[in-house]
Amino acid sequence: MAEELFIPKLGQTVEEVTLVKWLVEDGTRVSHGQPVMEVETDKAVFPVEANAKGTIHIGPYQEGQVLPVLTVVAVIGKPEDKFVKGEVKIESEETAGDQGTGRAEQGTPPTPNPDDLTPDHPTTFASPRARKLAAEKGVDLAAVTPTGYGGARVAERDVLAFLAQAPKATPVAQRMAADSGVDLRRVSGTGPGGRIVKEDIARAQSPSQSSIPLTSLEGRSAVVNPQPEILERIPLKGVRLIIAERMAASVQATARVTLVTEADATEFVAARERIKAKVEQEWGFAPGYNDLLAKIVAAALRRFPYMNARFAYPAGLRQAPPSGGLRQPGVPEAIEILGHINLGMAVDTERGLLVPVVRDADRLSLRQFGLEFRRLAQAARDGRALPDDLTGGTFTLTNLGMYEIDAFTPVINLPEAAILGIGRIASKVVPYNGEPAIRSMWTLSLVFDHRLTDGAPAARFLQAIKQMVEEPYLLLTA
Repeated sequence: MAEELFIPKLGQTVEEVTLVKWLVEDGTRVSHGQPVMEVETDKAVFPVEANAKGTIHIGPYQEGQVLPVLTVVAVIGKPEDKFVKGEVKIESEETAGDQGTGRAEQGTPPTPNPDDLTPDHPTTFASPRARKLAAEKGVDLAAVTPTGYGGARVAERDVLAFLAQAPKATPVAQRMAADSGVDLRRVSGTGPGGRIVKEDIARAQSPSQSSIPLTSLEGRSAVVNPQPEILERIPLKGVRLIIAERMAASVQATARVTLVTEADATEFVAARERIKAKVEQEWGFAPGYNDLLAKIVAAALRRFPYMNARFAYPAGLRQAPPSGGLRQPGVPEAIEILGHINLGMAVDTERGLLVPVVRDADRLSLRQFGLEFRRLAQAARDGRALPDDLTGGTFTLTNLGMYEIDAFTPVINLPEAAILGIGRIASKVVPYNGEPAIRSMWTLSLVFDHRLTDGAPAARFLQAIKQMVEEPYLLLTA
């Protein structure tokens, strides 16, 4: 009996994933534990492994499609097995039941499966191989004549036949046409033998302004192509969509107040250099400013627990749901002071801003914190962070000092009560012991939700952080 392959649960908060790509072809033989597909959560990309040995029969799911967890996406069994979903049977070979004439010999065409429809053309459905080939070649499936399943479904051979009849174009022109949505059949080629070149695509994109004659300083006529109005259109999805939704929810839901202070970090910098010189070789890494400041913040949160808090909502609802949507939870019924100090450390990655969480930061030594932070940050940059590594924070730190930013106002990471923005450490001439001196000054910005605490208590919290930055030895007494 064929074994069903489904999208596994990838953490307690993950409800749906995006199918990034299939790693195997439909109808190929796979081994148990072999990665067969990649899926993306709002945080990272994960491989999905085969849960059996045999021939894989892939269901009607295309790359880029959003699927709920536990969705059965394929079956693994014998070569003659089939993937069955509702009334539609997706066979391992596109020619099954469709020999010779391109029509089924028995029965009637099946009812189109909603999961087998393309997003741009809701009445067009196609096999996974046809979709893949069409995506690679920039073919509009709506323009392809289907022959599979009694003329109700586009097969791979249909896309190949369409490509054979398509106008000839250079690879660059093909990519430009696919990116801009230009139909090559409506473009007149000016290249050798009528071949379509990139200049033809540029003219087709803006026919009314494709060539604008100008007169040069020497009086000669010149022709220029204008810059297109839109250079690129990036779909709002994945991490970018989650960030957009949650930041909007934070701004709309919180009563944000920003407190800014400037700390004399001269002794802090010196302490870090001394620690680095002593332990870098033994620890295998050099403790950074983020590590030391995180330990200071953890100590301050233990001293001022009202900053390590969140709202409690009826029926256990939180301000921002796990999926990142803008759910309205209603009026909070209590403030929860949290027993664990879990520091979120904002990390810039190619996929967007991610916030790995170092749990129980106040209980870790500087070495333990540094090792855990680096492990989580590297996993986030590599796209290997687990969902649970990126949830459960109680307070967040975000540092833009390396980009020469002095101060900024970060957005609170709901459902937390506050976030600390960290600027650069800059040398400035300031009064010191009654005399002008060059000191290392550090700007810190605390953004807090005024609904959970007031200005004076929040200011005392930030003041305590400043004092420990200016006199690092105080961390030993915290």
